[in-house]
Amino acid sequence: MSEFTKSLPRNTILGVQFLFVAFGATVLVPLLVGINPSIALFSAGVGTLLFHLITRGMVPVFLGSSFAFIAPITEATRLFGFAGMLSGIVAVGAVYGLMSALVKWRGLGLIERIFPSVVVGPVIMVIGLSLAPTGVEMASSDWLLAVIALLTAIVVVVYFRGLIKLIPIFCGIVVGYVAAMLLGKVDFAPIQEAAWLALPEFTRPELNWSAIVYMLPVAIAPMIEHVGDMYAVGAVAEKNFVREPGLHRTMLGDGLATALGGFMGSVPNTTYSEVTGAISLTKVTNPFVLRIAAVTAIVFALIGKISGVLQSIPAGVLGGIMLLLFGMIATVGIKTLVDSGANLQKTRNQVIVSVILTVGIGGAMVEFGNFSMAGIGLSAVVGVLLNLILPDKAKPVRAK
Repeated sequence: MSEFTKSLPRNTILGVQFLFVAFGATVLVPLLVGINPSIALFSAGVGTLLFHLITRGMVPVFLGSSFAFIAPITEATRLFGFAGMLSGIVAVGAVYGLMSALVKWRGLGLIERIFPSVVVGPVIMVIGLSLAPTGVEMASSDWLLAVIALLTAIVVVVYFRGLIKLIPIFCGIVVGYVAAMLLGKVDFAPIQEAAWLALPEFTRPELNWSAIVYMLPVAIAPMIEHVGDMYAVGAVAEKNFVREPGLHRTMLGDGLATALGGFMGSVPNTTYSEVTGAISLTKVTNPFVLRIAAVTAIVFALIGKISGVLQSIPAGVLGGIMLLLFGMIATVGIKTLVDSGANLQKTRNQVIVSVILTVGIGGAMVEFGNFSMAGIGLSAVVGVLLNLILPDKAKPVRAK
């Protein structure tokens, strides 16, 4: 019996386990933006396999939905329609491809100059804080379920150790859902109506330049997160993935997977911090394991009953998770500033951070002709421009 055959059962179990680490957040984004979670699972699985193809199967990552896109997807869908919004997601993937080419040409220093911590940190904070009203609104639909889900997630993330500590979202949803069942607050109609086997519903994007301009700037935060993930996974695997297969390849893989999500009618697919944390904890760095997770996601997407269960989760349960999750996203932005050693005593840095926060959270909008830009995207663009215009050099974002 070959070594591959011997290790296949173990690797399969590990692959399924990694999917559950990413499962909660992977299906949470589509649920919040009104997309069938089965298409998100399917595109995440296919996108991950595409990423592994682009990166020569060397990098152990799983691609999933990014929380950075929740607010812009929701608003862009309202403004330009779902199919128009999808063209924005495809364009975001194209931006990843462009940055991949620039990294190949000029090196990592270019990204560090354009996106230093005084830009990236507050943009990430805007992502979390701008979503806070959505979390409160969902939680207010049933505060009892919201508190149960919230407390479960807090207990898991604070008091538990090992792999379970990495899935507070999943645990909170499960416990909240069980509580909702016991209280008779679950509508089982979506489960009953769902077929056992069903292809996800694909939607073709429609070209909409306004939606593209609206969505493009939101790529900044996930792009920086991608760089940090490559350093983090490389440190665990004791390999330099930034050099080989190269950051240009990993970023291109992210971009193509994101564009694929747009073409399928799904959410963007990017490298995922939760799975990066699981890799760091378990020291499992075999890319084959992550490919098994991708195949498992595709299989789950074809089981209609799973989609039915996910769609039957009460809004109060999701809202409770959001109260924690969106706040934690904001703290990641603060941590980015702290870890980089950004000097907030400098007036120019204070100006950059302040303007990003007020523009992003305050709901500022810039309109020119038929195009408009607002929220996270506008704050990111303003931050980049201020950093390039104002004198002095800001600290780059560096992964530890």
